[in-house]
Amino acid sequence: MASAFSSQSEDVDVLAGALYTWCAERNIKLRSQQGLSIASIAIDLYHAGHQTQDDLLMALHECEIH
Repeated sequence: MASAFSSQSEDVDVLAGALYTWCAERNIKLRSQQGLSIASIAIDLYHAGHQTQDDLLMALHECEIH
């Protein structure tokens, strides 16, 4: 059970790190509508296989939100 928790914690760290970086680069508040939208996209990208912070951030850049 501890390893499952650790894995979930790492998932959250990867997602949060990429989201914070993406939002900071664009001066977007994470709790704004745009921040929530990118969080949803990031989760989808993570489940699609982008499972490191750098890979996820690159995928978010490729999906550039306007």
